[in-house]
Amino acid sequence: MRKFARVPLVCAVLLFATFGHAQQFDVAVGGSTLMSTQNTTASLAYLPPPEKVGLYPSVSIDRIFKNHFGYNAEFSFRYHKGIYNNFQEYRPYLYDFNALYGRRVAKKTTAELMAGAGGQTTLFYNLSGSCGYSSGCAARVNSTHFLMHVGGGISYNVWRNFFVRPEAHYYRIINNTTDFHSDNVLRLGASVGYTFR
Repeated sequence: MRKFARVPLVCAVLLFATFGHAQQFDVAVGGSTLMSTQNTTASLAYLPPPEKVGLYPSVSIDRIFKNHFGYNAEFSFRYHKGIYNNFQEYRPYLYDFNALYGRRVAKKTTAELMAGAGGQTTLFYNLSGSCGYSSGCAARVNSTHFLMHVGGGISYNVWRNFFVRPEAHYYRIINNTTDFHSDNVLRLGASVGYTFR
């Protein structure tokens, strides 16, 4: 968990490092849920479960320059541990870095489109631990996969520089079928944030 606690620190450093040079800098927190397909065949004795549902809190930063292009970084994770095939607890973490295009489409409304890459790390918790003579005991095992990401949202300024942003994110997670049913995952949700101009 300490490794993931560094993400907000990195976001804060990027925030202060880019303050004076960007036309617009957004910081947001949000919540979302995952959707993916479920296997409908029973041809295998062991079927990986679909990666879906659950509350996924997120934190993101956007930097948009005067030419409407910029970058985005985002981190989200499953808030409560899920139960993998009614047997083992697990928790996925999603993180991505993107090229961003943002353009004002109305007085208080900005449309944002992004595409990039990142990763998914899923922690599998072994409640009894797995002990070996040379390795000792491990309480969890992780599985990490590269992902490609496309997403977008519509930001609406509700008061001064505060905004609400409904958003959608599509992930193509490479070799995700080793852990879950599908490589394709959709994350839908909304964020609230603040724009520094």
